[in-house]
Parts: sequence; C-alpha cells; structure tokens
Amino acid sequence: MLLPLMVFICAEPAAVAQDDSYDVFVPIAKYIRQGNAGKLSAWFADNLEVTVISSSNDSSRNQARQIVKAFFDSYTPRSFDITHTAGRSNMKYALGVLNAGGEMFEVTIFVNYSGSGYRIQQLKIDRAR
Repeated sequence: MLLPLMVFICAEPAAVAQDDSYDVFVPIAKYIRQGNAGKLSAWFADNLEVTVISSSNDSSRNQARQIVKAFFDSYTPRSFDITHTAGRSNMKYALGVLNAGGEMFEVTIFVNYSGSGYRIQQLKIDRAR
C-alpha cells in the first residue's frame, strides 16, 4: 500500500538566514501594497504591537492579522512605497507611505531577527500629517 506524499510549502521565507544583502522589506511591502493581511501576517512575531490610526494593541499574530485585515477592508491600498530603512544586524525598521482608500498613511515597520528569521515586532499605520 502506498502512502500519500505530503509536501509543505512555505508561502514566504520568513525564516531566511540573516544576511545583509537580503531585504526583508521587499515581501512585506508587496503584501501591504496588495492589502493581503493573510500573507503579511506570516511575517508577524507571535506577539507584536499593532497601531492603526492611533489605536494601539499588543496582539497575538492572529489578532494582529484581523486588525490589519479590517484596516485593508476599510482602506483599500492603491500604492505603498518604502521611503527609508535603517537598523542593525538583528533589528531593522522601515518607513513608508501608503495610499489607501483615498487617504495617505505613514507606515512604520520594526522587524527583529531571531533564530527562526525576521519577524515584525511592531507595525504602525497613521494618517499622514
């Protein structure tokens, strides 16, 4: 009797080896641009801080995905561009501008590197001033 072969495919390589040439913000920006909370949440830490339009929450990955999905449902992304990145080897951040739902938003993303790869520790979306 033959047993079925199970293949597991990771949607994105969140557990990428730490490498200065690798830009963790490329796939993250892509999912923000697409308004894809499900794929974006694959990059979330188990617990993270999510701030959306001045409402801040310490959330689990699943709660954060729901918060971001609700934002994308209310404000459909049209474009997202990273304007600045900086950091050290194990902690990086990016600033970006999101055009969504006819409004402009400033986005701040903090990622931390641990043994399993880069994970978003903090995601902040606020109306542009």
